[in-house]
Formats: sequence, structure tokens, C-alpha cells
Amino acid sequence: FLGPFTDVVTTNLKLRNPSDRKVCFKVKTTAPRRYCVRPNSGIIDPGSSVIVSVMLQPFDYDPNEKSKHKFMVQTTYAPPNITDMEAVWKEAKPDELMDSKLRCVFEMPNENDKLNDIDASKSAPVLNTSKQDGPMPKPHSVSLNDTETRKLVEECKRLQAEIMKLTDENRLLRDEGLRLRKVAHSDKSGSPTALALRDNGSNSLPSLLVVIAAIFIGFFLGKFIL
Repeated sequence: FLGPFTDVVTTNLKLRNPSDRKVCFKVKTTAPRRYCVRPNSGIIDPGSSVIVSVMLQPFDYDPNEKSKHKFMVQTTYAPPNITDMEAVWKEAKPDELMDSKLRCVFEMPNENDKLNDIDASKSAPVLNTSKQDGPMPKPHSVSLNDTETRKLVEECKRLQAEIMKLTDENRLLRDEGLRLRKVAHSDKSGSPTALALRDNGSNSLPSLLVVIAAIFIGFFLGKFIL
């Protein structure tokens, strides 16, 4: 018998008659108050079988207590024209009786069986809850929309054009400075110091503008990439 034993536990016995004569059977137990046997007696036709249900009544199970419950199935050939079953057993001789003895074993389900039952009972709800009604939420990310992206691209293009313009102006001013430097060397009456200062001043301004423009475009590009 497999627990838990908080409710009625039923075990079936299959009795088969392999002979060519009718056989009477009777089921006995050492604990008649603890079991309900249906049918507990009867007749089996030749070559036929019968199912006997043994129902164990609920009780407080103690795993340390050894089971002493036993069953015995008695059989004998049925006499012709049988009318009284009780008379058959009273009149049967000992050498005409056959018996089979069975010992009851109580077992509780182990933890693995319990876990498997729990998993099986929860499998359907888990499958049902895994499907969502709405679309899956998109992962949160920091991104720019199309309008901001276009604005940054246009700003970068504008800054690049400004840098190219400043680069051209710087090149023109550098050429002008070289020309003035040559004039200063050829003109002995001019002041070399003044010409040098003027040349340095003309070269420093465009370079400063280029640096400032590069800083701005680096800032916008960094914002666009982030």
C-alpha cells in the first residue's frame, strides 16, 4: 500500500482459476477492522479470473512501526450443485484446501515523487502565463529621435564647412605673411620687428579659430555618438 494514508487506499488482487473445474475462494486478514474486502468470497469458473479490491481505511502512519498485517487467500474445488458457501468451508477437509499468504507493506512516496507531482501540476499554469497579451517591452535605451539626429548631422556639416573656410583663410593669410616677410627683407627702411609681430598676429588668429571650431565639432560629434 502506497501512502499517504489520510484517505482510503485501495489495492487489487487478481485471482485466476487455471483448472477445468470451478473453484471457491475466500479472503481472510489478520486485521479485519482495518480493511474492507470486496468480494471476500465467491466462485471462479474454469479459466476465468476475478478482481478482489482490498481497501485500507485511513490511519495515522508511523514509519517506525513494522506492519504485521497479513492476508490469506483460501481456495478449494467447488462441489457439484453448490447452494451454501458456508457449508462448503465447514465440510472441506484440510487436504482439500489450498492457500496463499500475503504480507502487507506500507510505503510513503519519496521526495522526488512529490516534486514530480508538483512540477506536473504546475506545468500547465506556467505554460499559460508564459504567453503575454501585448507585445514584449523593448529594452530601455538612450537614443535620439530622427529630428535630433538630423539637426546634429546638419550642425556637423555646417561646422565642417566652417573649418574648411577657416582653413582656406588661414592658408591665404599664411601666404600673405610670407609675401610681407619677403617685402620686409627687401625693404631696408622698414622695421623687421614690427613686420614680424604683424605676421605673428595674422597667423595666430586663424589658427585660434580653427581650434575653436574643432572643439565645437568634437562636442557635437560626441553628443551624436552617445
